[in-house]
Amino acid sequence: MLRSPQSPSVNGLALTSPHAVIAIYSGFRVVERVEPSPNFDERTGLGYADMIVLHYTGMQFAHEAIHRLADPAARVSSHYVVIETGSIVQMVPESKRAWHAGVSVWGGDPDVNSRSIGIEVCNPGHDFGYPEFPSRQIAATITLCRSILTRNIIRPENIVAHSDVAPSRKNDPGEKFPWKLFAQSGIGLWAEAGPGADGETLRPNDTGTKVTELQKMLGDYGYGIDATGRYDVATTEVVTAFQRHFRPAQVDGIADPATQQIVRKLLVARDAPPEKKPAVAEPKSALPKGLWPGS
Repeated sequence: MLRSPQSPSVNGLALTSPHAVIAIYSGFRVVERVEPSPNFDERTGLGYADMIVLHYTGMQFAHEAIHRLADPAARVSSHYVVIETGSIVQMVPESKRAWHAGVSVWGGDPDVNSRSIGIEVCNPGHDFGYPEFPSRQIAATITLCRSILTRNIIRPENIVAHSDVAPSRKNDPGEKFPWKLFAQSGIGLWAEAGPGADGETLRPNDTGTKVTELQKMLGDYGYGIDATGRYDVATTEVVTAFQRHFRPAQVDGIADPATQQIVRKLLVARDAPPEKKPAVAEPKSALPKGLWPGS
């Protein structure tokens, strides 16, 4: 149970009541409950979030993942956790820097934590059979992301996987995560290769200008990759991460013509003028001081 030292009340409900916590959290209505983690600090750099990073927990049980994300000794956290049932737990305020991305880079910035909102989607992951994500969990995650986008200015290409920002270390949320559905729901970008994509397949240990061009395109999109002209281990890891996100039917680290075409299409989609949409806003609110550890 969450307790505030001042024991304030809202609408007659003491804040020791979980129902009161949700009642005052009107800006974040999708949250079912709050489980505060002490593992956060202040954002640096921009000072606000312009990215969403999606993870899977990689643990067999949701309660174990939440416990770890709140354990001071673990020194890891996320802003939100989405349980298999569709329940959403908030652990860190959006305004704070949660510790979810680790050693990572996106768009040349090595401090992804300072500019992102982290969402952990409960799934045992590749080490424990990697089951499908339940439809209600995916629906809840889409709802959460859309809610986040009403409060934060986040470009579609900055909605990424943990494996996108840390391709040498991570493979989550993995190739079963429905990125296409998310893009169709207004969350992130998506592109597909056209029929009969042609060109040269690029493989590990290849060298030359075509490899350089591929590396430059991936780097331009945001991946941390140097344009060396050599299809090295780092390039293989980035291509694999890219395929997990954008070409889940082929995750082998080999840049065939279809994979290369998808990169080009994403860059075109990213740079296209945004469609005019009516502004949507939700009222902003925050939990009172004293409710979050360290506040």
